[in-house]
Amino acid sequence: MRAFINTVGLCILFAVGAASVVAQQTGSVVFNVRSFGATGDGKTLDSGAINKAIETAAKAGGGTVYFPAGKYLSFSIRLKSNISLYFDQGATLLAATPPEDQPGVGYDLPEPNEWDMYQDFGHSHWHNSLIYGVGLENISIMGPGLIHGEGLVRWGGGPRRVQPQSEGDRPLSMQRARTDTGQQAQRRQRRRRRPVEGTANKAIALKLCKNVVIRDVSFLMGGHFSILATGVDNLTLDNLKIDTNRDGIDIDACRNVRISNCSVNSPNDDAIVIKSSFALGYAQATENLTLTNCQVTGYDPGTFLDGTFLRTQELAPDRDGVTGRIKFGTESNGGFKNISISNCVFDRCRGLALETVDGGHLEDITITNITMRDIVNSPIFLRLGARMRGPDGTPVGKLRRINISDVVVYNADPRYASIISGIPGHAVEDVKLSNIQIHYQGGGTKEWAALEPPENEKSYPEPSMFGEIPVYGFYLRHVDGIELNNISVAYMKDDVRPAFMLDDVKNAEFRNIKAQVAPGVPTFVLKQVENIRILQSGTVPDQKIERAEMQSF
Repeated sequence: MRAFINTVGLCILFAVGAASVVAQQTGSVVFNVRSFGATGDGKTLDSGAINKAIETAAKAGGGTVYFPAGKYLSFSIRLKSNISLYFDQGATLLAATPPEDQPGVGYDLPEPNEWDMYQDFGHSHWHNSLIYGVGLENISIMGPGLIHGEGLVRWGGGPRRVQPQSEGDRPLSMQRARTDTGQQAQRRQRRRRRPVEGTANKAIALKLCKNVVIRDVSFLMGGHFSILATGVDNLTLDNLKIDTNRDGIDIDACRNVRISNCSVNSPNDDAIVIKSSFALGYAQATENLTLTNCQVTGYDPGTFLDGTFLRTQELAPDRDGVTGRIKFGTESNGGFKNISISNCVFDRCRGLALETVDGGHLEDITITNITMRDIVNSPIFLRLGARMRGPDGTPVGKLRRINISDVVVYNADPRYASIISGIPGHAVEDVKLSNIQIHYQGGGTKEWAALEPPENEKSYPEPSMFGEIPVYGFYLRHVDGIELNNISVAYMKDDVRPAFMLDDVKNAEFRNIKAQVAPGVPTFVLKQVENIRILQSGTVPDQKIERAEMQSF
């Protein structure tokens, strides 16, 4: 009978949030943070009381640590196994700002990591976070409340890596844009003065955990990462609303991941990022991941959660414009395997990016049912590179067996086209694109059409690494095995560039291609190609080309 009452009590907890009443009346395993001294007034530091509630619950074998309505000012919260944090409607966990005049007061210090020279500081440490857990199991963070990272910093929050910074650590467009405004220089100077000790740059950080659920919570300004999961197995993220000033969700070297029904607004960095860094001290693939029914955007910070969806600020980490996309990479030591992405919406952000540049294999990926509007760089960007930020002797990776289908894009930036590019001696392999419609802005010039994009084999992967592209539709270079079926590309302003360029491409088939081109401008430009077939493609006659050094039609 008592077990039945406990079950009913917990159901009531999640239905109406009456956790304290349920705990008193039924003896269910619920730990109200107010019972441990939390005030929820937004002024008193509550992290001591919150951590005491978690420790008590853990000693009891687990349970739910409950946050009723209120504003809970906090430094680091240390998760334990078998614990659920539940934020009720009206509950806000507010990241406190460390006092600059009180050294040692603030968040937990970042733990040592001998491998932090191979990825950014933020990817290499977990303790310097608002909520963190390492080596845990059976944990959840749930409820309709809000996690507000007001006191989190947006940058690494740590010393420089032992390995010197190289050209592959940031986009070329950022390297070329170091003539900062006075305001930007002042911001950097303030960062230098800010003490490293006591700052935190992540809302939630998890390392080597398993059986994790994060559901229904909203995030506002999550620091460098709203959620960083590294080496986490059996991870579920569902119905999250994230409106942040850097990355939204970073999934790094994780296995068996389910991401669904999430909305991420992140104009200053990537929205949902799938990575595989060397932060664990070994290369591990992110694999067996599904991502479905999600939206990524680059609206002004804070205007997604307040419902105004403003587009006035041109905030961006580099010249490519706002970010807010779904991306594989940049960290890519362990690779990516067996991943499905479906039913996602991109709005006022960068396009879909699949990048492996640090030796990992990116393979067996299916992406379908994607819509995009107001895309500020390449709608589709596949890059196999050789940045090789990892242990010496690591070979160049592979990018292969990629299927992308049923994609609609409107109002894409005219500079970069869609790009699929390997490097000399290392081709992108076995790519299939089908049922894709892309409307570019147009406006490409004869000067752009005459450009020869640089290789930049070791550079940070970003469409702008190649500069303006000499075709407006698809630019394919160093590819072996690609099929494009039922593809339509067009522009809204006059554009005098060809639609497709193939450079060092083998075994390509184009079928049912529709491409708008200006009078006298070829649809296809071929350079050093082998075994190319074009079928059922409007004004372009059916043909098979065994080999061509240079040809256009």
